[in-house]
Amino acid sequence: MKRVVSVSLGSSKRDHKVEAEFLGEKFVIERIGTDGDMQRAIQMIRELDGKVDAFGMGGIDLYLVAGNRRYALREAKKIAAAAKKTPIVDGSGLKNTLERRVIEYLQHELGWNFKDRRALVVSGVDRFGIAEALWNAGCKTTYGDLIFAMGIPIPIRSLSTLRILAYTFLPVLSQLPFKYLYPTGKKQETVTSKYDNYYHDNEIIAGDFHFIRKYMPPELPDKMIITNTVTKDDLELLRERGVKVLVTTTPEMEGRSFGTNVMEGVLISLLGKRVEEVTPEDYSRLLEQLQFKPRIVYLQDEQEAGVN
Repeated sequence: MKRVVSVSLGSSKRDHKVEAEFLGEKFVIERIGTDGDMQRAIQMIRELDGKVDAFGMGGIDLYLVAGNRRYALREAKKIAAAAKKTPIVDGSGLKNTLERRVIEYLQHELGWNFKDRRALVVSGVDRFGIAEALWNAGCKTTYGDLIFAMGIPIPIRSLSTLRILAYTFLPVLSQLPFKYLYPTGKKQETVTSKYDNYYHDNEIIAGDFHFIRKYMPPELPDKMIITNTVTKDDLELLRERGVKVLVTTTPEMEGRSFGTNVMEGVLISLLGKRVEEVTPEDYSRLLEQLQFKPRIVYLQDEQEAGVN
């Protein structure tokens, strides 16, 4: 039985463990939060190195991506370096492949129409695949990278502007302590109503759930959320706030969806390759075999009316 462990800087309250089977292989999949303690994460990886089949690195990105460029985060490299024998992934390879496929699936398989719909991507460089896919699908897209990551209330209104800003600033920002860019540990548990107008002005809210949740308004009637990892408690929070439909890019496992870092760890285990040897085509081919489909939950009722 293969074992994939996600060691996360996020809250330990979100820990989860399941058994699953993919392409005839049985897996134990586990998420362990360290409540923002980077040294604890490093120590845990060292202790499990060589004893598990793959690590997922949660709560922090190893790379931020814009176009065909990627930028390694200084602090994330320290965590990844703790794994000497076991492959470690952060989900960025899968984000750029799987999340594009999700938008295509919603369009071509379910007939959802994205043209001229207003969409907020809370951080495009964190999930460039979905940022680009929504733009290409015809959404009037706002990118909230300056707003949600840096506290600068300036929306980015085009994909080309996002690329230019990313190329300019990511070489510097990638060297900063990660806590200045993303909520970790207990900060993930707090919800502070802020930037409400950006939520209310858009029909679709997409991107990392911790960014979405951190500044979520008390009411989000009829919104569509396209995100990654959610728990049962997160589902209830979205339902209470009036969200109409939730789409998660990774499948449900025993009541929750795991992060892309976990699922990329599963794919790496199945491929049996070194991380640096894996290509986007490898992921695409394996995703076809696995037939991963997005999880879609209608939170207010079971009717699809109005979604497409």
